[in-house]
Amino acid sequence: MELSIVIIAVVAFILLCIFFYYCPFFLWISARVSGVHISLVQLVLMRIRQVPASVIVRALIEAHKAGLSDVSRDDLEAHYLAGGNPERVVHALVSAAKANIPLSFKMATAIDLAGRDVFQAVQMSVNPKVIDTPPVTAVAKDGIQLIAKARVTVRANIRQLVGGAGEDTVLARVGEGIVSSIGSAESHKQVLENPDSISKLVLSKGLDSGTAFEILSIDIADIDIGKNIGAVLQIDQAQADKNIAQAKAEERRAMAIALEQEMKAKAQEARAKVIEAEAELPRAMARAFESGNLGIMDYYRLKNVEADTNMRASLAEGDTTITNA
Repeated sequence: MELSIVIIAVVAFILLCIFFYYCPFFLWISARVSGVHISLVQLVLMRIRQVPASVIVRALIEAHKAGLSDVSRDDLEAHYLAGGNPERVVHALVSAAKANIPLSFKMATAIDLAGRDVFQAVQMSVNPKVIDTPPVTAVAKDGIQLIAKARVTVRANIRQLVGGAGEDTVLARVGEGIVSSIGSAESHKQVLENPDSISKLVLSKGLDSGTAFEILSIDIADIDIGKNIGAVLQIDQAQADKNIAQAKAEERRAMAIALEQEMKAKAQEARAKVIEAEAELPRAMARAFESGNLGIMDYYRLKNVEADTNMRASLAEGDTTITNA
């Protein structure tokens, strides 16, 4: 008898747990007490559709207490099934309503489904965020390099959160504006004297166009002087010109050496031909003696002329040496 009572009690407890799981009675009471009109059948159907009824009910209670009339159970349930976070959307809607920021439920759910934190975006609209840019290097027209750091104050642009560019794009555009502003300055001294001119020029370009942020201000935090790029370029150009001149001079020297070697080769070839011709001279004279074309007296006269020529040449060389002395 006692065993039967225990079994009945266990079975009753299990059935009661199943009942309260699929029929969240206490959650329904909490919703009714808070003024949210939702039937117990709808809560049971949420369980069957695997939608967390507690999340939907808490979101409905928060929206009702904040006076948000455009938030319905079907919309929250559909947003959850689409992969969104209903509680975060309701938090954002309540914060936007308290801060008088126009934000509809449709826009909030679209931002949440786009992967952005809509509640954080609303907070950034109320409390702007300061972004520090990395060091930006630019060169003024006088060739002096400047390294600038800026602080960009931005707030979220609710209407462009879906499809708008992020912080990286804003930083890139601000860096580009700083480089353009410094590059257009005639002297680096002008930039150092009036750093606010950079901020005014960058702000006038509308760099927040197409981004998820609105740029409120751009403040130059620090400017340092870098290298003298103009002097470095001139030194590099002079070194390049020097290397080119040395290369051309080496080319001319090589050509002169080659021409000298060629002339020496030709001279050696000419001397060889002279020696060869002189070697043929005795043979020619012998043939002339044999043929009778040259007599012994002719030969002596030829020798006398040759001796006289050598003597004159020796005397001429002696006169030149004396003159030089």
